[in-house]
Amino acid sequence: MIVRSLLFVALALFVAGCETYSAPRYGMSADNIVALRSLAPNRIGVGAFAEPPQFSDGCRAAGPITAADGVGFAAYIRKALIDELKVAGVYDERGNVTLTGSLDRLAFSSTVAYWDLTLTVNSSNGRSITVQEQYRFDSAFAAVTACKRVADAYFPAVQNALQKLIASPDFRGLINPG
Repeated sequence: MIVRSLLFVALALFVAGCETYSAPRYGMSADNIVALRSLAPNRIGVGAFAEPPQFSDGCRAAGPITAADGVGFAAYIRKALIDELKVAGVYDERGNVTLTGSLDRLAFSSTVAYWDLTLTVNSSNGRSITVQEQYRFDSAFAAVTACKRVADAYFPAVQNALQKLIASPDFRGLINPG
């Protein structure tokens, strides 16, 4: 009976120590939307975005970091871009150009407190742009708090990366059909 009780306590402690930390849903950037509205009447479609070739989602021994709504990290960026294009009034599934992408690098640190991402966006017109973002945030000593901060920081990291993409002087060439 004592062995069974000890096993139950050990199992409860093991399960309690493992949690999933999910990034919040994306919130659009007013600056990105204003910049995208200036691109009208371009109609932009968005295709697939490839997940990073390597990514370690474990945060300390506390559990994995995931994107919102159970989608992958690249799919999160894809949806964020579509949302911003829609609000700006320049999204069209069958647009004049279609943008696809790949999340070439994705890494985070809960101790140094940063997200590091490299995103390449390709246009159906043959052009491409690569942007890099290293987003820093405050860490914490406790794993639960630090990992929650990692998850929460993915949203502004993506917002900054999309802002770099849209503000790039090469972005207009990416979305022009010719």
